[in-house]
Amino acid sequence: MSSFISKLQARLAKEESGFTLIELLIVLVIIGILLAIAVPSYLGFKDRANQTAATANLRSAVPAVETYFSDNDTYDLMTVAKLKLIDQGVKMTVEPADLSASSYCIKTDVGGKFAWKAGPAAEVVKLKPVGCTV
Repeated sequence: MSSFISKLQARLAKEESGFTLIELLIVLVIIGILLAIAVPSYLGFKDRANQTAATANLRSAVPAVETYFSDNDTYDLMTVAKLKLIDQGVKMTVEPADLSASSYCIKTDVGGKFAWKAGPAAEVVKLKPVGCTV
């Protein structure tokens, strides 16, 4: 029995173990395939998340815009700084445009995705409304 154990120990001492070059290449190919599948779906997810964030930022700014109107009876001279005085949570980076006594056009962007609202009765949209210059 001890000769069997000594032969086994001698064989294990001589044996070199590791991965062959082919095995490593196969693992790299599998990782490449997984990345080719994952990256496009991640980028699509990121774009949808940025669009949703831009829309949410604009919708959260609307109460500040309407508060500004109720305080001043006009949208004229409205700025992002004045809206932030009303609500610090306003996340607009683009100044309002097309301001008049009864209408406005506001826009925000997150990661290259935009959202617009052209007036108090308009919906928040992701394509630039006709007549909105911002």
